[in-house]
Amino acid sequence: MGKIVGITEFKAKCIALLNEMERSGEPLTITRRGKPSLTLTAKGAGQGAAQAPLASAFGMLRHPQYRFDDPFSPAAEPEEWDANNPEGLYRSR
Repeated sequence: MGKIVGITEFKAKCIALLNEMERSGEPLTITRRGKPSLTLTAKGAGQGAAQAPLASAFGMLRHPQYRFDDPFSPAAEPEEWDANNPEGLYRSR
């Protein structure tokens, strides 16, 4: 079942309770006005399954979203550039 504490006790002893929970591996249930509000578990405790491996960095840019038909063309039209950078924004001092 694990340890059950009130929210005010949890607030006062938060770090000590979390350290104890990590050491013992037991879940910690926090109550609000006597009713369970949430349950904390230590990372990896009770999961039983291994974490999925991270995707390889090689080949991540093969997605069509990252395809460049013409890498030397401007990213935006000159009119759009002027609208986003009004004159006087970069005045010399």
